[in-house]
This record gives sequence, C-alpha cells and structure tokens, in this order.
Amino acid sequence: MTSYPQTRMRRTRSTTWSRAMHREVLITPADLIWPLFVTEGQGVEDPIGSLPGVSRWSVDGIVARAKEAVSLGIPCLALFPNTQADRRSEDGAEALNPDNLMCRAIRAIKDACGDDIGVLTDVALDPYTSHGQDGLIDAAGYVLNDATVEMLVGQSLNQAAAGADIIAPSDMMDGRIGAIRDALEGAGHVNVQIMSYAAKYASAFYGPFRDAVGSSGLLKGDKKTYQMDPANAEEALREVELDLAEGADSVMVKPGLPYLDIAIRVKQAFGVPVFAYQVSGEYAMIEAAVAAGAADRDAMVLETLVAFKRAGCSGVLTYHAAHAARLMGA
Repeated sequence: MTSYPQTRMRRTRSTTWSRAMHREVLITPADLIWPLFVTEGQGVEDPIGSLPGVSRWSVDGIVARAKEAVSLGIPCLALFPNTQADRRSEDGAEALNPDNLMCRAIRAIKDACGDDIGVLTDVALDPYTSHGQDGLIDAAGYVLNDATVEMLVGQSLNQAAAGADIIAPSDMMDGRIGAIRDALEGAGHVNVQIMSYAAKYASAFYGPFRDAVGSSGLLKGDKKTYQMDPANAEEALREVELDLAEGADSVMVKPGLPYLDIAIRVKQAFGVPVFAYQVSGEYAMIEAAVAAGAADRDAMVLETLVAFKRAGCSGVLTYHAAHAARLMGA
C-alpha cells in the first residue's frame, strides 16, 4: 500500500465523470418493488394519514399504478389488502375466498399488464382476522403454529390460482415455507416463486402499515411470540437457513435500515437473493424530516436505497419506489 502523496484518495472524486466511473454500487428502477394498498370500491384513492403521499387504491387505481410502474421500469408490485370489517373473522376465512380483494387485484393487474410486471402477494392472516394477529389463536390469545400453516397453504394456493408471481409469507410461522412449496408443486404452480420474510423482527417501525391495512386498532397483544427479537442476529441466520432448505427462492429482511447488518450477514453466509423492506415507519421518518425542513427528500431517498444495495440486497421494497424511479430516470 502506498501512502500520501503517491496515493491521493481525492483524485478519483475530483470530477463528476470520475465519481460516476468509480462508483461501486448502482441503484436502478429494476431494483425496486413498490408496495401498494388495495381497498374496496371504484375510483377510490384514500390517503393514509400516517403515510403522507401514500394511499389505498381501489382495484382500478391499482391497475393504473401497475401501468405507471411498467412505464417507470419498476419490475414488481407488492399488494396488501385493506379488508372490510364485516369480512374479518376469528379464523381469517376471507383469505381463502377466490374472489377476495387481493385475488381481484391480482387478476386485474395480470389482465391489464400480463407479464410486463410481477405481482408479489403477502401471505399472512392479519389483514383478515378480527383480532389482528397473523394467525389463528387459542383461548389465551396464543398464535397456533400448525393450524395457521394449514390456512397459509390455502391462502397461497388461492393467490397463485389468481395469478400471483411471488408468494411472500410474512407470518413467521415455523415450517410454512416447506408446506407452501409442496402445495404449489402439487398444484402445478412450479414457477411461482417464494420470497420468504425469513428475518422479520418484532419492530416498532410497523405502525403506519397497520393503519394502512386496518389492523392497528384490532390487534390484541403483540407479535413477539413469532416475530424475531430485535436483539438477535444469529437467530436470523438460522431462520434463513431453514427457509432456504424448505424451498424459498429468495429471502427478506424486515425492517430495512435498522437491520442492514442482518442483510449483509445473510448475503455473505448464503449468497442468495436478499431483499429488504424499507418499512412504513422508515418512510414516515423521511417524510417527517422533509416536512420539518430538516432534509432533502430526493437526496435522502436515493442515499438510503444505495445503502441497501451496498449491504448486498438484490432489491428493496419501498413506498418511495415511483418517486425514486423518476429520479433515476431524470
């Protein structure tokens, strides 16, 4: 290693073209997945107060967003339903309805855009349960693992039959990836991918999302018996290893920025596609900083997305996806 002045680290930073040429990480619209919230009705755009700039859209609006994503070069949408209260129940049975909100949105996107865009669907029962938990509960409120997995398998098959390209179980039940993979294979859905929420933490950053899907006021207790303890890293590697062995095609770390250390450890340990979810609380923090005049939105959005790529992520789920894609194309 040479030393100063033979080596001047600033030489390659001195011009715009040189900085571009030496840049180690490049973020493009193809690295983005755009999470969208679906609601009932026609022509509905329902702004979400805790997520400024984000709305719930009726199915026709979701189709318009899908076409927008295609035009921006965003390859995939992630759908989350805001299920009406009268369709929620203790057992989350609406998740198995082939004409539920999620399935109607999947079919509409595929009818309009075909294979020009991918559709990733959330698999968990919290959008459908009256108690807000991700699974079935016993009399004491404890989430039952194996009974929930049976429901998740049915939910996955329901979404795959509607045209989902990627099944993304976010529930954190043990054994669900293997059960879903076997069911998809058995039903002939051999090319439907599974992106496992393998390292999903019991985080304080999810509040606005629960508002968006209508579960925050319903949730009884917390989710600490199935989502991971934020203090644990080795446990995340075990979770990832198990999900890969059971048939996951890719894995997710959630939340994003507070867990970049987990993302890079997973990538280094397994060399598989790793995605991160820049969750609702992270988005809301950026928007709050912008509203307070403390930050520049464009710069913060792009810098945080680069951080995910630098940590080894193949892609990022972000509510800023459309805005970021426009910046990248500017």
